[in-house]
Amino acid sequence: MKSAVRREDVELLAPAGDWDCMRAAVANGADAIFFGVEKFNARARANNFRMEELPEIMAFLHSYGVKGFLTFNILVFENELEDAKELVDACIDAGVDALIVQDMGLVKMIRDISPDFPIHGSTQMTITSPEAVEFTKPYNMERVVLGRENNLKQIQKIGDQARLPMEVFVHGALCVSYSGQCLTSEMWGGRSANRGECAQACRLPYDLMVDGEQKPMADVTYLLSPKDLAAIDLMPELIDAGVVSFKIEGRLKTPEYVANVVSKYRKAIDKYFDGDTSKTSKEDIRELQQSFSRGFTHGFLEGTNNKKLVDGTFPKSRGVYLGRVEQILRDGVVCRIDAPLKRGDGIVFDAGDPTQKEEGGRVYDIRRKGVKIEGEAGEGWIIDIVAGRNDVDLRRVHVGDRIWKTNDPALDKRLRQSYETDKPYRVFPVHVRVSGSPGQPLSTWWTDVQKGTTVRVDSELELEIAQKRPMTHELLEEQFGRLGGTVFQLEELDVHLHGDVIVPMRELNSIRRQAVELLAGERPKPPVYTKRAVEVYGDASVPASPVVRGQEELTALCRSLPQVEAALEAGVE
Repeated sequence: MKSAVRREDVELLAPAGDWDCMRAAVANGADAIFFGVEKFNARARANNFRMEELPEIMAFLHSYGVKGFLTFNILVFENELEDAKELVDACIDAGVDALIVQDMGLVKMIRDISPDFPIHGSTQMTITSPEAVEFTKPYNMERVVLGRENNLKQIQKIGDQARLPMEVFVHGALCVSYSGQCLTSEMWGGRSANRGECAQACRLPYDLMVDGEQKPMADVTYLLSPKDLAAIDLMPELIDAGVVSFKIEGRLKTPEYVANVVSKYRKAIDKYFDGDTSKTSKEDIRELQQSFSRGFTHGFLEGTNNKKLVDGTFPKSRGVYLGRVEQILRDGVVCRIDAPLKRGDGIVFDAGDPTQKEEGGRVYDIRRKGVKIEGEAGEGWIIDIVAGRNDVDLRRVHVGDRIWKTNDPALDKRLRQSYETDKPYRVFPVHVRVSGSPGQPLSTWWTDVQKGTTVRVDSELELEIAQKRPMTHELLEEQFGRLGGTVFQLEELDVHLHGDVIVPMRELNSIRRQAVELLAGERPKPPVYTKRAVEVYGDASVPASPVVRGQEELTALCRSLPQVEAALEAGVE
């Protein structure tokens, strides 16, 4: 059954660890960005932004009609509440579109400060059922980010019963535990995943012990390292299940990764609403793998299948699978390739033990039947891959070793060109209405269709009767349509002129410049939220107004039933 969700209701949510990633996301079609600042986010290793940059960030995003969500998705300690409140205040003032929050105590503080500032329940809240969604409703959360452990049927059930907008991860790294709840890093090294400092114990090699006896696992040693989520071919099912926000993981990834993944999922969403039921192309899948892939999986979306979830043979990105070494030559290897390859591409030889140094480097030349080829070798070709010289020690390469394409400079260049440009990343349609009579100024109304904002600009000079060439629809369309270098594009022009009239060309240019300046000034305007004065005392936030005697409430922490009974006897409420 096709979903009742409209195209404008669906959001593609992209990660940004720095400005280049943010620009890449905007340029390639993201509807919203999630990012962190230097404190209180689950990616402490990311470059992150600074709190004082929030107004600049939000002005940039809002100028393109893109929302910005700040990650506040860690547990907050009592001695950090003042700093936490400072960040919440800064977000409200800067017009951040929502905070992504894990800590329910922080949720309460935010609600004390503002009853209408949007809060998104983070995936670290482990919201995996309709009952969990109901638990959040007293706090008027705008959205919940479901745990990555839910399958499609469960997502549909949550959507039907809970009636709250749902956000779901569709691409990127998977946590071997419930998202962000892993305690291994904290127990072993004092680095808590719930504080943004995960040491990624899941990406280490392990021995399998059964009843005290070590079991041989051959090359399967990365027993806790899941593959990467890639649900691009499940987008129709997810939209039909009622998901409204599709989230891409990757605040530690490169801007090329962000540009690549966002553009592919933008295409998949648009295809659904255009009625195109064709599958994602093999080329698009390969390009996704090229940016980052530990092997792709649907995660838990189609149910639990541990063998599909964990491959166990490597813990890091491999790229695109090319094939296996069939013969070793003096200066390279022979391989029947499963994907296109060209000079300059990066490759690595996989002998099945990533803990050892792997041989790899750039492709220097490609030969087919002994003849050097200049272009791209195609899928299924048997070729000589020349990768010797100083890069690869062919004595350490063996027949049967897998070959992976780890880098494609041409793809990276194309992706960088999408955001390393002086041109606007997006343009928005403008409707213009023109009216005028002799002896009166020329009046124009310019409407930013996407934002719904209209501005009026009149000419300084009055219209005169034209002696030779009166203003025509075509002339006005040409002059008002000169919007290159701005975020606007003339889509519709409605002209109501009485008689053969004219104003100097400089007047038309002035009107256009003024209108663009006024419309552009409306775009970055942040949303306005209610904000109350709140003071922080120890481990609680309370309204700044004095508490009336008799309304105080004492809360006791109890760790056993006798303590509960004693607290009740003492009159604790």
